[in-house]
Amino acid sequence: MIKTTALHATHLGIGAKMTQFGGYEMPLAYPAGTIAEHLAVRNDAGVFDVSHLGSVEVRGPDAFDRLQSVFTNDLSRIGPGRAQYTHLLDESGSVLDDIIVWWLTEDCFHVMPNAANTDNVIASVGGRDITPGRTILAVQGPQARNYTQMVLGLADLPAKNRIISGTYHGVPILVSGTGYTGSDGVEVSIPNEVASQCFLEFIRVGVQPCGLGSRDTLRLEAGLPLHGHELGEGLTPLNARLDWVVKFNKGDFPGKAALLAQRAAGVTPLLTGLTTRSRAPLRTGERIYSTDGIEIGWVSSGGYSPGRKEGIGLGFVTFDAPDELVLHRGDAQLPIQRCDYPFVALP
Repeated sequence: MIKTTALHATHLGIGAKMTQFGGYEMPLAYPAGTIAEHLAVRNDAGVFDVSHLGSVEVRGPDAFDRLQSVFTNDLSRIGPGRAQYTHLLDESGSVLDDIIVWWLTEDCFHVMPNAANTDNVIASVGGRDITPGRTILAVQGPQARNYTQMVLGLADLPAKNRIISGTYHGVPILVSGTGYTGSDGVEVSIPNEVASQCFLEFIRVGVQPCGLGSRDTLRLEAGLPLHGHELGEGLTPLNARLDWVVKFNKGDFPGKAALLAQRAAGVTPLLTGLTTRSRAPLRTGERIYSTDGIEIGWVSSGGYSPGRKEGIGLGFVTFDAPDELVLHRGDAQLPIQRCDYPFVALP
């Protein structure tokens, strides 16, 4: 059964084109279109309904120890009022999910997995699924904080990866200095009963409503991994060049032994940036070849960069892959080139 968020009727009412993603029907784009939404986030501000992402509340005196023993990052490096990006692995080192942990109070955490992976988190750390009762709005862009202060009436907003509490029309909310677009911004966790009012108020003051299409082009342009593409079965944090998410000296966690063995043997394949150096987009799933016809990898995420005005992508290639590569499209070959990412300058 396809789920909907509390804003489903609101999205339809303002002309959203809907699509299915992660078991939910979600906005793909609004009438302005994906490129306009993308540019709004890079130049001004956009607001996304990201309520399809899970929220698991983990409470109790043992909550910290439960999370610390399961996730790859080290929670002891932060504290209450902070957020941390981390991974949940299986014993082979594959990434079951990438997760944001909001540490709210000494013994209360909100663990935020990807859309379809909430059950994996509950099976690993317990907790209570609070996803259905709240809406999460991601307000992103260089002017996002100004608009958020205007709408929420808060004197101060959290710095990056910080969390504060507040109220909106008398109901409690949480505001976190997080997001997944590469631009500055915040995410607001708000009770469903005032979610539509808040979402429409952001639009009324000038924030562009944005869908999954622009969310994907923004995260790709920023070089941010997506579970099921750069992370997933057979792919470890080391394959994705996310070594910083893994703290080997913090104690045991699932997959640690496999990662240590992988690191000792030499990690391959490795994530790389790719560009077509033309307006031709890269396509997710395409196989990558050396110029002499040897298959050496695949495109994990591909598309068009409105910022660079050329095709870009992330892909996995052998550790010794050359810079000049090709794709096979029918009887033709499309030259591509390895490049650094993020693909655009970010704040």
